[in-house]
Amino acid sequence: MKEKFMISGFADEISADFTTQLETVTGLGMHYISLRSANGKGIEAYTEEEVKEQLLPELARFKVQVSSLGSPIGKAGVEDEDGFQKQLKQLDTLCRIAGILNCRYIRIFSFYIPDGKNPEDYRETVFTRMARFLEIAQNYGLVLLHENEKGIFGDTKERCRLLMEEFRDPHLRCAFDFANFVQCKEDTEACWNLLKPYISYIHIKDAQSGNKENVVCGTGDGKIQKLLTRAIREEGYEGFLTLEPHLVLFDSLSSLEKEDAKSVIRENKAKDGAEGYAMQYHALCKILEGM
Repeated sequence: MKEKFMISGFADEISADFTTQLETVTGLGMHYISLRSANGKGIEAYTEEEVKEQLLPELARFKVQVSSLGSPIGKAGVEDEDGFQKQLKQLDTLCRIAGILNCRYIRIFSFYIPDGKNPEDYRETVFTRMARFLEIAQNYGLVLLHENEKGIFGDTKERCRLLMEEFRDPHLRCAFDFANFVQCKEDTEACWNLLKPYISYIHIKDAQSGNKENVVCGTGDGKIQKLLTRAIREEGYEGFLTLEPHLVLFDSLSSLEKEDAKSVIRENKAKDGAEGYAMQYHALCKILEGM
């Protein structure tokens, strides 16, 4: 059986330095990254010219391709209208950057819900805003990958499904994150079963349900080995398996987690980001070899 999946990863967990990121992933034998930040700057803050001058030559030198842009689009308060307007402009630029990088996927979110509020009360606001995002992606022929981040509208399987069913559009698909579902007290197998028709991308990140701490893939409660075996061997999954280890406190983590980063990484599980990344890569390879 010819495998039709590719291993990628959020290489900014290795180092803020872009060259170090690329040296590490190619040293592991990887040829793809999910580009979230480089040289200490988020991809949403880059201009097209900066991508052409600073990032594209390094990618070409190391022969690495970009599987997705790990954007923060939709990672804003649902009541923040100014933030939403800013992100509309950012997404348009990100779509042009994706074209420069020959990348078809952009990771997005569905807005943080205020503490103590019912997410259902914001359904129409979320749908209206997502429609605006989707319109931009459609114009460029790109695919938005909705990640089930903790604390956003689409943090449960039911609300992820609501989003997908509202639009039923090939330009909006699911990025399935095992750890985030675990940390939201969801059963990942039930999540997979419900969202399977809409999943086009998989994040390799695991967590323990008791303390919500991120752990090496396959050692937590995400049922990663069981579900990957199903996806690849039985259901014919084709696409990326994207490493997102969260095993050490890396430079940009504080900007990615709404809560204190130490609530999901209580202690470093490797001496540095490169070692933590390699741990996750080898753990994934072991799972794949055992199928």
